[in-house]
Amino acid sequence: MTKDSESGFGEALGRRAQQVETLLRQLLHNRPLSGEIDRPERLMAAMRHGVLNGGKRLRPFLLIETAALLAPKQDESAALRAAAALECVHCYSLIHDDLPAMDNDDLRRGQPTVHRAFDEATAILAGDALLTLAFAILADDEMDLPAERRTALILELARASGVGGMVGGQMLDLAGEGTLPGESEIIRTQAMKTGALIRFACEAGAITAGAGQEERERMAEFGSAIGLAFQLADDLLDLTADAATLGKSPGKDAAAGKATLAALHGEEWTRRQLGGLIEQAHALLEPFGDRAGLLRAAASFVATRDN
Repeated sequence: MTKDSESGFGEALGRRAQQVETLLRQLLHNRPLSGEIDRPERLMAAMRHGVLNGGKRLRPFLLIETAALLAPKQDESAALRAAAALECVHCYSLIHDDLPAMDNDDLRRGQPTVHRAFDEATAILAGDALLTLAFAILADDEMDLPAERRTALILELARASGVGGMVGGQMLDLAGEGTLPGESEIIRTQAMKTGALIRFACEAGAITAGAGQEERERMAEFGSAIGLAFQLADDLLDLTADAATLGKSPGKDAAAGKATLAALHGEEWTRRQLGGLIEQAHALLEPFGDRAGLLRAAASFVATRDN
């Protein structure tokens, strides 16, 4: 990225993050909604700790900007709500990944993880509550989309986050500890654990925009490319960054005996692969010309980020 495009992307990412965080704050209040009996104060505090902690909100950004690219005149409120639902799922997964039974992390985004700031049982329940809240957001009448688009978002998020996506990927990741899986097994695990929600973000933007099947598939493919790039960059950072830069404990994969492509092939190979994936992602955006500048910059950012 050039300095100008980097600056423009950074401003746009920050602006979208603020919009999504504002909506998340509104959604994570203590007042019971219709059909709810109560919202326990400690549980809500733990949920807010796991969500409102300064994340980059990359997945929401991809969803909102994809929707804006494909339907520039459409009101953004539906895309914002879909993005907030996606971020709830992402943050639930981080809370559970950090638990002692999983990755056993003490830091997340430079702050104590939820189970450290509260306790393990509360962290589990906070994750559970965020997951179910995500689907409530998509199903609520405040989501101003035709029923078929809302249904498609619910279905695709369930598949991306469930047994055939993120959760299944986490299971494969845990099962692979201390083994020597091959490249194809590592790629499958990472495509499910990390890539599935990034792919969903881009496809969900197309669904929210009411795009046709061809554009929906193109954006899903774009999401797949940057999803793999995101994981490669993450693995590289785990090998090379320190805790202050990373915002979490480095070297966890190696300590847990987890195989990664970066560890398997080395830093130079990983950087070459990252370059190729970003070229692929950029090529998929060519039909949209300059209008896809922010998504093009997002793809480059994924490969070059330092935390």
